[in-house]
Parts: sequence; structure tokens; C-alpha cells
Amino acid sequence: MNPPRILLVEDEPRIAEVMVAYLAQAGYTVDHLDRGDQVLAHMARQAPALLVLDLMLPGIDGISLCQQIRLSSTLPIIMVTARVEEIDRLLGFEVGADDYLCKPFSPRELVARVQALMRRSQPTAPVLPPLFDNDIVSQRIRCQGQLLSLTPQEYRLLGVLLAAPGRIYSRTQLLELAHSEGAEVFDRAVDSHIKNLRKKIAAVLGEREVIHSVYGVGYRYE
Repeated sequence: MNPPRILLVEDEPRIAEVMVAYLAQAGYTVDHLDRGDQVLAHMARQAPALLVLDLMLPGIDGISLCQQIRLSSTLPIIMVTARVEEIDRLLGFEVGADDYLCKPFSPRELVARVQALMRRSQPTAPVLPPLFDNDIVSQRIRCQGQLLSLTPQEYRLLGVLLAAPGRIYSRTQLLELAHSEGAEVFDRAVDSHIKNLRKKIAAVLGEREVIHSVYGVGYRYE
């Protein structure tokens, strides 16, 4: 896997040299430009994962560049400037900068800001609704929103499994945890209940198996 590519736009050679060295040491591939009017053409050829953009540049200034980039891109942008007035920082955020560094700054701070912004900009997996909903008060379990028609013993058994996904229960453990007080219990009764649960769940999920047999041990939900 190729390292993330950073585009650094900085017209002060000594500062740029240090920034490139620290970012490269942190594991990034760094492209360096010293003029604002080179940026858009470069990005068209080689899209970066993040842009470190100086505010005052020859050709096109950083504010104007940021405005143009934001017309078509959500590229993470860190604005860098020697101007410390609050209005300059606010203007940078208003035109779409994600973060701001004022010179002089520690190269380690730059790396930390880049790393933090890269983490925030990574796409996240969608949060999926839970497969089962166990309403303990009414003692009802829904599977993908559909109410399962369960006997009291099946409800207790499935509730035990759902409470600890991935945990393997022996038949004896399931009997102890799921049987009602005073009821006569048999070791192989668990197999019959599991068979019935699988049928009722399959009516909703089809062939997707969620209650797994663990040979010689027992069952787990996953």
C-alpha cells in the first residue's frame, strides 16, 4: 500500500525543506511547490490526500486557491501563515481550510496536525442497526424489525446468546442460564430449542446463519 501523498505549497525554501523532511520521516510522500499558480495543474496530474497551503504565495495566494479548490473538492487543507491576526485565521476557515498553523511552529506540531486531519478525513463504515432487538420488559425479540414468535424457553435461550456475541456456551450452561425455575430440563432439549430458533430466524434472514454449532462444545451467536 502506497503511503499517503501530501502536497506542500510553501515559498520559503528553508521552511519547506524542514517540513518535507519531517513529513517524509512520518511516512508520507511529499510533493513540494513554491508558487500558488502551479497548484491546480499539479493536483490535476497527481491528486494528494492532504494539502498544506501557505497563505502568502507568489502567483495565487492561499485564500484564493482554497476558494477554488472548495468549488469541487473536500480535500483536507491545512493553512499556514506568518500573519497572526484573528481575521486572517477566520478568513481561512470561512473559505474552507480545515486547520490552521501560524509561523513559527514546531515541525512536530505540523506532523501531529496532518496525522489528526488524515484520521478525521478517512471514510467510516456506515453504522448498521442491530440485527436483533431484545425488549426485556415485554420479553419480546425482534429480528430486523420483525417480531419472532418464541416460546418462553426459546426467548430465554436466545436472550442468553444475544447478550454475549461470540461466546461459546455448553448445553449445560445454556440450560442453567435459560431454564425457568422448577422446570424439568434435559441436556438434549437445548438442541431441539436451537433447531426451532433457527427455523424462526431463517423465516426472516433466509439462509444467513447466526446461531452456530461448535462441535463437541455447544453453541454461539455471531
